[in-house]
Amino acid sequence: MDQEQLIDQLNQQWASLQPLEILEKAIGLFGRKITFATSLGAEDQMITFLLSKIDTSANIITLDTGRVFPETYDLLHRTVSRYGMAIKSYFPETDQVEDMVNSKGINLFYESIENRKLCCQVRKIAPLKRALQGMDAWITGLRREQSVTRTDLKIVEWDASNKLIKINPLLEWSEMQVWDFIKSNNIPYNKLHDQGFPSIGCQPCTRAIAVGEDLRAGRWWWEMPDSKECGLHGGKGSG
Repeated sequence: MDQEQLIDQLNQQWASLQPLEILEKAIGLFGRKITFATSLGAEDQMITFLLSKIDTSANIITLDTGRVFPETYDLLHRTVSRYGMAIKSYFPETDQVEDMVNSKGINLFYESIENRKLCCQVRKIAPLKRALQGMDAWITGLRREQSVTRTDLKIVEWDASNKLIKINPLLEWSEMQVWDFIKSNNIPYNKLHDQGFPSIGCQPCTRAIAVGEDLRAGRWWWEMPDSKECGLHGGKGSG
């Protein structure tokens, strides 16, 4: 069976499953060759909780760009302490950051979309590629309703950029369902969510949103809506 057939088969078999069941199936299928990449957002905190019920030795990684909020570091500490699970941090290459900042400035991303994408490439995409080396699949917290760029996603997809399978167990869940689950299970979450931040990335590139704004309006708010992706998910995913 080739990758395309496997993905089609898994999407059919997992279509009616709940996130916990999807994660159980995924870990059973890929074993130590699957990893979960967490940004410590609400959805990812839910997935970490579910993984703690399945396998406390599950592979979990996070990207430390060097520009994240202090509240995110605090949440990382609280999460590791709560579940006793290792979350491995991946950092950008020092020489790449130095070259970028010294040639284009510390806040280059405000100057152009090209500069912002360069910063995302250096601080996020390159470290993710290193984190995914040797893996056959990875898990994300993407949901369909998060953005217009995610309406065509599937529970199981082929990640052409990283050349492995991507699994989105929360794809069909609503924001309300996620938060109800978080509150009912006392899952630790970023305090910034209570201050109007539905999506939390790097500090200089994230702001709170107003009532009625799109969930991702606070990410790279100075850009047009159709450019607001960092490239972690092949142009369809979040940063």
